[in-house]
Amino acid sequence: MTTVNATGKRLESLGMPWERTFGYAQAVQVRDVIYVSGQLSHDDEGNIVAAAPVDMDGRITDSANMETQMRTAYANAAKLLAKFGASLDDVVDEVIYVTDMDAAFAVAGQVRKAAYGTDEPACASTIAAITRLAFPQQLVEISFTAVVNR
Repeated sequence: MTTVNATGKRLESLGMPWERTFGYAQAVQVRDVIYVSGQLSHDDEGNIVAAAPVDMDGRITDSANMETQMRTAYANAAKLLAKFGASLDDVVDEVIYVTDMDAAFAVAGQVRKAAYGTDEPACASTIAAITRLAFPQQLVEISFTAVVNR
């Protein structure tokens, strides 16, 4: 859903239930810059794709689905950017948050290159390991900044 608030910020959402619960926009455009909130591995109904198994305490027990989750997060970002007439080609910076750095490093290069469609993605990139993400079954979340020259 597209909205433009009183300050002229253009807001986009994907209609996920947690947008209203948490209270945020999936993406905000100010002039020629698009700020994309952390994208994760979910389908169009809000179900986690390739959910990681967790133990009784909610701790991830297997990170084997890192590649699928990462690919899906990039695909969701591409869908969101398309709402602005933009694409991953317009991304200038990304931050990748992961719960397992070893699992992420094993797949990140190939996944990123495929997502951006080049062996040399033209964006700055940071990857950081954290103890947990918003959903216990989540292995990765990626935020983006894109610049569109209009």
